[in-house]
Amino acid sequence: MENFSYELTVHAQEQIAKREIPLEWVERVLTNPTLTEAHKSDSELSHANGAIAENGDRVLRVVYNHTTTPWRVVTVHFDRKMKGKL
Repeated sequence: MENFSYELTVHAQEQIAKREIPLEWVERVLTNPTLTEAHKSDSELSHANGAIAENGDRVLRVVYNHTTTPWRVVTVHFDRKMKGKL
């Protein structure tokens, strides 16, 4: 996606650093998710999911606010329950 922009909350920045997740993976999942889901209790949030081949096909979940411009990434983590499902 050309000119794609997003911002990271402090929490997202901390989780990315703690989990040593490259920003390229976050961007890849945001711009080309394998599966997108609505958040269960917050209509402003979406979950973008994508398998990361470089990390054993583990599924990266990027939770972001889709109502802001640019999108605001709230948190990022590998979803153990999704492994092998995408």
